[in-house]
Amino acid sequence: MSNQCNCGGIIKENDPRFAELKGFIDSLVGTKGKTMPVLQEAQKIFGFLPIEVQKFIANELEIPLSEVYGVSTFYSQFNLEPKGIHKISVCLGTACYVKGSQAVLDKLADELEVEVGETTADGVFTLEATRCLGCCGLAPVMMIDDEVYGKLEDISVIPEIIEKYYNQRLPK
Repeated sequence: MSNQCNCGGIIKENDPRFAELKGFIDSLVGTKGKTMPVLQEAQKIFGFLPIEVQKFIANELEIPLSEVYGVSTFYSQFNLEPKGIHKISVCLGTACYVKGSQAVLDKLADELEVEVGETTADGVFTLEATRCLGCCGLAPVMMIDDEVYGKLEDISVIPEIIEKYYNQRLPK
């Protein structure tokens, strides 16, 4: 099933993905420590963990919603909001920061019309800041999905890079 949500973050209770998640939960009968694997599967199925999904999990596992929410917010692997098709990570580690990564981040936020941690209105990009991408020799650095873009001192190239990803979505 697709993990993309075209619903503005709201999941309806009759969404067929709930049946898929219930099947997974049912397969864990008698297993201890089900919360993490169920949350991981739910995120795989839905793409994120909105409150509707958390309530469903709490009900199915017969645990308090506060416990599900606590685990969902404690671990950075879980998202409570829908994420974009492409994840942009800008390194703010020391080497990148000294060489101008804040300007890269600001340019991206301006171009995409989002703040750090947000997803564009069209659902294409999620902009995130990170501490280190392990590419200090290429500072300042950003990654889009698994592709590294380094030596971004000239931020005027950023709109062209972004456009490349928009063009990938156009029908051939």
